[in-house]
Amino acid sequence: MATDYDAPRKTEEEQSEDSIEELKARRHEKSSGKIDEDETEAAESFELPGADLSHEELAVQVVPKQSDEFTCSSCFLVHHRSQLASQKNGVFICRDCDF
Repeated sequence: MATDYDAPRKTEEEQSEDSIEELKARRHEKSSGKIDEDETEAAESFELPGADLSHEELAVQVVPKQSDEFTCSSCFLVHHRSQLASQKNGVFICRDCDF
């Protein structure tokens, strides 16, 4: 934001008065510019926890864990062996979880 150094300076009282009036004007502008939304359209896009999804089908093919993959004992995600950070007593930790 550019500053005009040639403009007359205001006292602190004038600056506070201006800012209060600006705030009041902004408050009225914000309340009058509300957008009407169709609540039913907005509600259709939300999924509620515990919703009945028995009629839904998977859109992703599920493949079993391959021989070159492991399950991280911390995040429980399946990773490729190249992501293995440590292995102790059958506990596998991925690079993301290894601190």
